[in-house]
Amino acid sequence: MKILMVCLGNICRSPIAEGILRQKLKDGGFSHVATDSAGTSAFHVGEAPDRRMRATAKQNGVDIDDLRARQFVPADFDHFDIIYAMDQSNYNNIMSLAQTEDEKDKVKMILNEVNPSSNEAVPDPYYGGDEGFQHVFDLLDEATDVIIEKYVKG
Repeated sequence: MKILMVCLGNICRSPIAEGILRQKLKDGGFSHVATDSAGTSAFHVGEAPDRRMRATAKQNGVDIDDLRARQFVPADFDHFDIIYAMDQSNYNNIMSLAQTEDEKDKVKMILNEVNPSSNEAVPDPYYGGDEGFQHVFDLLDEATDVIIEKYVKG
């Protein structure tokens, strides 16, 4: 199984979602699941995650220092089984690139795993205070627990 996390710039929400899931998969011995993250924009391609998100990750026992931003590309539909969008705008951007119903079926709003059909957004902490980064971590920590139970342990 391959799971992709997607936000706008790939420096805050999607790298922490990938990092949390990656750490839980490693801790659980689930080596058959691969993770990645991407952004729908090319604003930060090649950059490390936001320093505040890296600090929040470390405070919570997750290391995302090795991640680098990349842009979502249509070929990602071929490489991933599930593609999680962090908000409606990014969901719409991903869906606009989908060519088939199979590709569209792969795309999900990540917080719908916790609150089905709510289409809640993971808030973008980039322009807010440091507390926003912990809030995003907490939301994605809960969502990744559900993802593991639903798709990994199955």
